[in-house]
Amino acid sequence: MADLDIIIVTFNSAQVLLACLNSLAPALPERSIRIILIDNNSSDATAQQSNSFSSNPPHHVSCTLMANDKNVGFTRAINQGLKKSDAPFILILNPDTVLPELGIEKLIAILEKNDSLGIVAPQLLNNDRSIQPSCRRLPKRRDVFFHACGLHLIFSKSAVFNGWKMGDFHHKSAQAVSQPQGAFLLTRDDVVKKVGHLDENFPMFFSDVDWCHRVLRAGYTIRFSPEVAILHHQGQAVNSKRAPMILSSHRSFIRYIWKYGPEFKWYLPNIFVTLLLVISGIVRIGLALILSEKKVGGFDKST
Repeated sequence: MADLDIIIVTFNSAQVLLACLNSLAPALPERSIRIILIDNNSSDATAQQSNSFSSNPPHHVSCTLMANDKNVGFTRAINQGLKKSDAPFILILNPDTVLPELGIEKLIAILEKNDSLGIVAPQLLNNDRSIQPSCRRLPKRRDVFFHACGLHLIFSKSAVFNGWKMGDFHHKSAQAVSQPQGAFLLTRDDVVKKVGHLDENFPMFFSDVDWCHRVLRAGYTIRFSPEVAILHHQGQAVNSKRAPMILSSHRSFIRYIWKYGPEFKWYLPNIFVTLLLVISGIVRIGLALILSEKKVGGFDKST
């Protein structure tokens, strides 16, 4: 049994995967690591890279490779990894990340000091090393209205109108948060056993939001820890199929709203929010399709 299981789901991740894998051993040099790689039927060189790395890993690293014969979705693939995991610490990690030296070690040390802490997440950085806003509050029905009306853009620093995406938070100080981005979620096996696996009713989006919601309901806290900053090539796989991803995101948002408000008193607000998400989803998908048609072989005809 390793000290840490790192669960990574890949899908056409060849452009970023090796940089991620090569950064893991230096991030936790004094403890044993098992990397559980689940590939969702990639069509690029992802599988070859995984096999190459696993055939000659660093001395304290082992690899478990799982290959799905179809894309089963992010959430189901993560759960495949969680079922395999038996380490005391578990890291759910995106393949488009690069970790700093001792980064995992520092975060595990924080997690070890506080049994009431359920998840620790680092600061995320863009390619230019600017801070990538990565923490959110759990979404409320009013947030859908604010975003549909554009109030979150007009009052981008407001804790009310852009409260969901924490426009009032600079992401430079450690604090308790409700939901860090799922690109890097460090937790313990006892938390997973108490809270359960991710909800597969959210195949791609909102499974991390839902899981953080359940972690908080179970009595744990979640800590954003900018003492460690990792590079995140945000949304590479998502941006390559923008329209289907928008559809999946809005469907999951609707499921989330109804899951956490099934009582009769929420029925009319839920219907209103559902309509807003359907309408805004149609608009976003239409814009995505229009913009994609303007690009030919990487050349943007609008420029």
